[in-house]
Amino acid sequence: VQLQASGGGLVQPGGSLRLSCTASGRIFNFNSMGWYRQAPGKERELVARVSISGGTNYVDSVKGRFTISRDNAKNTVYLQMNSLKPEDTAVYYCNLFQLSSHYWGQGTLVTVSS
Repeated sequence: VQLQASGGGLVQPGGSLRLSCTASGRIFNFNSMGWYRQAPGKERELVARVSISGGTNYVDSVKGRFTISRDNAKNTVYLQMNSLKPEDTAVYYCNLFQLSSHYWGQGTLVTVSS
C-alpha cells in the first residue's frame, strides 16, 4: 500500500488549505483513513479520521474548522482546513488503517504564519 499526499503550503492565519491523499495497492473495503500531524518538538497526533462508511472523528482543537471526507471510488481522503491558526503548523501525514496495520504517506508541511 502506498499513500501520496499533496496540498500543503504556507498560509496566513485565518486562511484555508485543502490536503489530499490517494492510496494505491491492495486496498480493502473495510479500512479507515485519516490525517495525523506532528509539530516541532511534539508527538504525532490524530487530527481526523473517516471510516469507509463516512463516520468521522476529530481532535477537539480542530472541530468546527476542519472537515475530513473521502472518495471511496478513488481511494482518496481530503482534509479541508479553514480558519487556520499558527498552532496548526505541522507536518501532516495521511494514514490508512486496515487489517490491523497502519500505512503512512510521506508528510506534507503546513505553515500558518503572517
